[in-house]
Amino acid sequence: MTKTFTNNFVTTNLHKKASRKSEIVTQMIYGDHFKILSQKRSWYKIKIKSDGYIGFVKKKKYSNLITPSHKIYKLKANIYKNPNKKKISLKLSFGSMIKVTNKKLGYYKFEKGWVNKKDIKPIKFKEKDIFKKILIFKNVEYKWGGKSYKGIDCSGLVQIFFNFNQIFFPRDAKDQEKYVKREIDLKKLKKNDLIFWKGHVAIILSKKNLIHAYGPKKKTIVMDIKKTIERIQKTAKLKVKSCKRFS
Repeated sequence: MTKTFTNNFVTTNLHKKASRKSEIVTQMIYGDHFKILSQKRSWYKIKIKSDGYIGFVKKKKYSNLITPSHKIYKLKANIYKNPNKKKISLKLSFGSMIKVTNKKLGYYKFEKGWVNKKDIKPIKFKEKDIFKKILIFKNVEYKWGGKSYKGIDCSGLVQIFFNFNQIFFPRDAKDQEKYVKREIDLKKLKKNDLIFWKGHVAIILSKKNLIHAYGPKKKTIVMDIKKTIERIQKTAKLKVKSCKRFS
């Protein structure tokens, strides 16, 4: 049986091939589980447990399997060396998973340090509104393959909120579009609908606005739905392909 490991770094890039020059296809954030399929020189070929994504990561000292108890509930949570808010050792991104081992002065201890109780939720916590906190990513830099506060792409932005709610959802926009079966009319858009066009996905915020990690603007941005569709058709010469509701 292949052993399961835990990513114990803030982010870990998965490359398409075993080379730093190869395309970054996705990332693991802190606490993600994966299996090592094979080794090629200083690279591991791995499979991420949550979505089955396969890629190559640099050989590092990853943790043995850690069963998480809590998850990060803000865009980036400060992790302190001690429960005194004086020295920050690192920052963890939304959805990162940790195993709490101690509690003191409103702070929870885990492998890398101490985190404010207000910045985490129990691992089984779920939002009734799956995209309730989507706006925390507004203005975060666009990064192909990214899934954190340091940079994120359009499908990564969608997937992390499903992952946070312990719901399977594919990684890439083309696979997300296939996975979401129900198709609706563009004139009947509702909050939290997903709207797709070739190689891209956005989340509907209201009857007027959507949010997406948008390459041409180099950031995650709120835009007018009608103007966005017109912009895509004019600049990219692509037509909106479909709009589908997850539930």
